[in-house]
Amino acid sequence: MAKMYHKEKSIPIKSSASALYNNLSVLRIAPRCLSYFTVVHANVVNMVSASWDGLNYSHRQLQSKEGNVATSSSLIMQAAWCVLPSRDLLVLTSQKGIQMYESDGSIMVYWHALDTLETPTGQCTLLCLRKDSKAVFARGIAAVREKYICVGVSSGSVLVFDIPNKGSNITLSEVLEEHKEAITDIASECSGSMECIADLVSADDSGLLCVWKSGEDFQLLNKIPGFDTSCSSVKLWKGIVIAGYGTGQIRLYEGVTGILHAEVNAHARWIYSLDIAPFTGLLISAADDSWVRVWHLSLTPETNSVEIEHMYNECVTDTQICGAKFCDGDGYAFAVTGYDLSEIIRYTQA
Repeated sequence: MAKMYHKEKSIPIKSSASALYNNLSVLRIAPRCLSYFTVVHANVVNMVSASWDGLNYSHRQLQSKEGNVATSSSLIMQAAWCVLPSRDLLVLTSQKGIQMYESDGSIMVYWHALDTLETPTGQCTLLCLRKDSKAVFARGIAAVREKYICVGVSSGSVLVFDIPNKGSNITLSEVLEEHKEAITDIASECSGSMECIADLVSADDSGLLCVWKSGEDFQLLNKIPGFDTSCSSVKLWKGIVIAGYGTGQIRLYEGVTGILHAEVNAHARWIYSLDIAPFTGLLISAADDSWVRVWHLSLTPETNSVEIEHMYNECVTDTQICGAKFCDGDGYAFAVTGYDLSEIIRYTQA
């Protein structure tokens, strides 16, 4: 197999990566030749602003907050940038709630508490939240179309936030109630095609996938069963749902019909992260078997078929990989994080 990528200089982070699904987010700032990275460690988000050559970087750390007050006890579950046409926001999810920041992490523009949310009345006390043994948290973040950010919660709900072009007048516009298990990941259509009917997919701990069409009222298009195998990471590309599972398998589904196009035994252990380069169809998968693999997806519209081809392997020795993201839309470079690693490992095409 021809070597596609070579390792670049790693970028240090202030504290190591927690063993969380999808524990890496990347935002490319092309006018300044910078990339922003986030990696979660316990109740802190490590933010790094790095030049594209990785030689110059600066650090910022964000703490879990309840309102404007930092709280040391609330674990952060995920941090991800949401890119909308009018603005970019950094979204943090934790055991306490949902925080939204300006893209550089400098100003928190919105806070949403979970304990007002997981009961229909909105008047829940801690007693309500603790009536069973399930932990309360938010996880799964995606920007959808022009003005929505969707966030999953442990009850199985998907919260839809309406984002204004500027300012902090963010509102909870809808709650989607199709999942019965905790949300694991959410993804939106990334190919830029306005022709795709399905533009959002949500996944949960049972492996159930819900496929949606966004709008003033979100419409459920399809439910794809998971056969009680947790789906830890999901992507949506040209109407195709790409799902990674605890079994190490990747499955490709037609979003609207639920037809299974391909199933690949991609990893020996739990898949922690998937990402897709929308312009080229390159797919990256990473698991706690220490392997990162790059695949290529191709669609044949005439036959309505999808093919997946294995392109590249990289072993990060003795590392439980918990995050892998492309750094650009072409898949020219990607970055990797691993449990207990205090660095972001970068690769570029040879």
